[in-house]
Amino acid sequence: MPKNKGKGGKNRKRGTNKNEPEKRDLNLKEEGQEYGQVIKMLGNGRLEVYCFDGQRRLGVICGKMRKKSWVSNGDVVLVGLRDFQDSKCDVILKYLPDEAKRLQKLKEIPDHIKAPGEEEGETGPKNDHIVFEAGSDDDSDDSDDGMPMQQQTKYDIPDSDDEDEGPADFEGDIDAI
Repeated sequence: MPKNKGKGGKNRKRGTNKNEPEKRDLNLKEEGQEYGQVIKMLGNGRLEVYCFDGQRRLGVICGKMRKKSWVSNGDVVLVGLRDFQDSKCDVILKYLPDEAKRLQKLKEIPDHIKAPGEEEGETGPKNDHIVFEAGSDDDSDDSDDGMPMQQQTKYDIPDSDDEDEGPADFEGDIDAI
């Protein structure tokens, strides 16, 4: 039996990060390409893309991107348009959030588009608290007579002539006990 001289298998290779984030050149669109934003993931490498020419298309992630670059909702992508099918396109490149900001500065994509990595604090105040409607300071459990609902509960005891069933003189509130 041969002796293993390596330092591990594919699980060891999975742990290493070969794709260290480096500055890459900004790829601008060419003829037959369009910018878009992912609206919905459909599964099996397919997604719904809103292209910035105003159309929604069914996008297909190309093979070289399938396991290397994860595309999610809200991502800005570069798609290749098909000559023979206008309703479908091929996802060529996923832009990082800082690249999407640079495209906005160059006026390549609209300003209202928000990349998923952007913080709300950059464009406006970030609201982390919940605002409730203004209401009265009165307790909502109070009724018209001023007594809370818990103390208003009355038990109806049927009136009977038999003294065996319980005290006949008990009528009224729980507070009487």
